[in-house]
Amino acid sequence: MNKSQGSLISGAQYSFSIKTKVDVLPSDISPSTQPQPFIPLLAPSPLMPFTNNSVPKLSGLCSLNFSATQDIMTKTATNCWTSFAPYLANVVCCPQYDAMLVTLIGQSSKYSGVLALNTTHARHCLSDVHKVLVSQGANENLNHICSIHPSNLTEASCPVASVDEFESIVDTSILLTACRKIDLVNECCEQVCQNAIHYAARKIALNDMSNSNGNHSLPRKTARINDCKIIVLRWLAGKLDPSIANTVFRGISNCNLNKVCPLVFPNVTRIVKECGNQIRNQTTCCKATKSYVSNLQEQSFVTNLQALKCAVSLGKKLQKENVSYNVYNLCHISLKDFSLQDSGCLLPSLPSDAVFDKTSGIGFTCDLNDNIVAPWPSKSHALQSSCNRTTKLPSLPTSTSSQNGLFINILVLPPLFTSILLLKKLSIF
Repeated sequence: MNKSQGSLISGAQYSFSIKTKVDVLPSDISPSTQPQPFIPLLAPSPLMPFTNNSVPKLSGLCSLNFSATQDIMTKTATNCWTSFAPYLANVVCCPQYDAMLVTLIGQSSKYSGVLALNTTHARHCLSDVHKVLVSQGANENLNHICSIHPSNLTEASCPVASVDEFESIVDTSILLTACRKIDLVNECCEQVCQNAIHYAARKIALNDMSNSNGNHSLPRKTARINDCKIIVLRWLAGKLDPSIANTVFRGISNCNLNKVCPLVFPNVTRIVKECGNQIRNQTTCCKATKSYVSNLQEQSFVTNLQALKCAVSLGKKLQKENVSYNVYNLCHISLKDFSLQDSGCLLPSLPSDAVFDKTSGIGFTCDLNDNIVAPWPSKSHALQSSCNRTTKLPSLPTSTSSQNGLFINILVLPPLFTSILLLKKLSIF
């Protein structure tokens, strides 16, 4: 711990708080079970923002307006805090980092008149952004964790980078109306803002192509449109309040996150051996299954909707290998078992952030921490989209009257206290 945090932690206390929230999924999902007590993960608190011994030494060659996004940068540093960044990367850290970079360039475009940086400028600015975030507690390998490169700050293959040119091509009033404020619950299904962004991106991406006699392949068009979507987002960021823009971008990215399972499933040979065909020994079958799922938990935190996708994906993988019996039900495998922590923390399906508090340390909201059995996929069809209002997904919990939807657990640990769970799951030493 001293090695990872530096000398500033000497004599300090460490704490980690986790809130549990249960009312973040669509209203058509009916509750059928009561939440169980939650055991929070033991972890040290982060360094207090801006309390590093030295102010980061910046290049002096980046003209981006950091002051306009100061609060968002602090939020990004907290979401991408040191040891937790790799485990919160998929759902919390990297989506926030992406949104911050888009907002930073968009806000700066109000003065620069451009929606992208050249390669040299991008290199200096990304380096400065990284230094500022690390000085506030972010992981030193953040750019590697989130696959962020200087090219992410340029226009890439999009032919439009000027604010004036953008506004001469795109109907900006329609775009602003669609994206000025989005419904975080319904946007993923109705795609009001997303469709407006795609339309604007397509218009600027194909603007010069329409005047060209050359043949342009579909992959090239698709790549250019995707690059132009970033330009559209930056333009929006320049027109919206930074905090509102950040919320919009997080909401849009969350739509894509919840569509797929982010976990990698290794070889299932042992489960197939013990659970395939006719199960000869239930104990050995469940031991193999629980061991496999326990290894999955070491990858990352996932949202409740991602956990549903993961359960179905693994179930289909097992079915293809002749595991026909519902081992989830047999072995009491819950949705929470697909996310990090033995105590089972699934993140909400809506965007969430880690929060730093001077008293309680670093914490974030957990959803679905009770024992809901993972859905075993039907061979006839896959799990239907949550946008289908007639689909009955597995029942999810609701709050009890005594909890009012939220409760907080806080642990305060002595400086050199080591947790077996922390050593096993986070390996920060």
